Amino acid sequence: MDLAIGDIVTRKSYQHDLLFRVSSFTSHKVILHGEDMRLIADAPQNDLVKAGTREITKRKKTWQDKEDYSYRLFRQDYLLMKDKRDYESTSGYQHSPNYFQIPAKVLHVDGDKTYLKKCIDFYQRFGIQVHGVHLQEKEMPLQIATLLEKIQPDIIVVTGHDAFQKSKGDKSDIRAYRNSQYFVETVREARRIHPHLDQLIIFAGACQSHFESLIRAGANFASSPSRINIHALDPVYIVAKIAFTPFMEKVGVWEALRNTLTGERGLGGIETRGLLRTGLPFVDPDEADESV
Repeated sequence: MDLAIGDIVTRKSYQHDLLFRVSSFTSHKVILHGEDMRLIADAPQNDLVKAGTREITKRKKTWQDKEDYSYRLFRQDYLLMKDKRDYESTSGYQHSPNYFQIPAKVLHVDGDKTYLKKCIDFYQRFGIQVHGVHLQEKEMPLQIATLLEKIQPDIIVVTGHDAFQKSKGDKSDIRAYRNSQYFVETVREARRIHPHLDQLIIFAGACQSHFESLIRAGANFASSPSRINIHALDPVYIVAKIAFTPFMEKVGVWEALRNTLTGERGLGGIETRGLLRTGLPFVDPDEADESV
């Protein structure tokens, strides 16, 4: 069977459990990236089977349904939060809702171009200001300081691909993970510049990442407590929850996780202050011009 970069395949040895994209080739292995999960893997070519169009369509439909359901749940939360802001900003609806909001700015650094585009689409769907950067995981610790200085974000997402490799050690050994060390180094460098947990909010990790090390390094939220796979969009839902929570309120961990596709086995974190700031009054630029 001839394989090319970009082909969609499954693994016979894992009962065809996940769809993977062929990323690259070594002399003995094919390097694979999860199509929906932030997982990196390798396999001999004879273990791989090209997925048919019908199978790809069926599986993507299943994930799309899950994404749509999660988005609807978050949308309900967002509308409830908006109603609460309207009530508080208008003294119980006694005044017109003539307020403005200062949104959070997000820097999303991703090791996968395809996932980065998909995440940016969702940020824009939520109305979140985002600057996306594609970097290989090993480059992230070297570039994060420059990016922080340039972008001046309120939230950073450090993600891509990862995997626990049992042959290289036990789950407590960070050297047994493909990219966890790079994520940890990136978080440490970001915290060197912004040490306060509420001054810069950090999500870090990917599939099966070393959760404990990422939290110790200074991440507010991270993956993966149970070393399971996480969905490509999970970081976006957590960011959106924080971005739309008023800065005088805290975001409980369960509140942030409940609308993700993976949940508490794949994601965890610490209580974190929201970032949305509301001000009064809103000045219409056209009206301001007319009054001059």
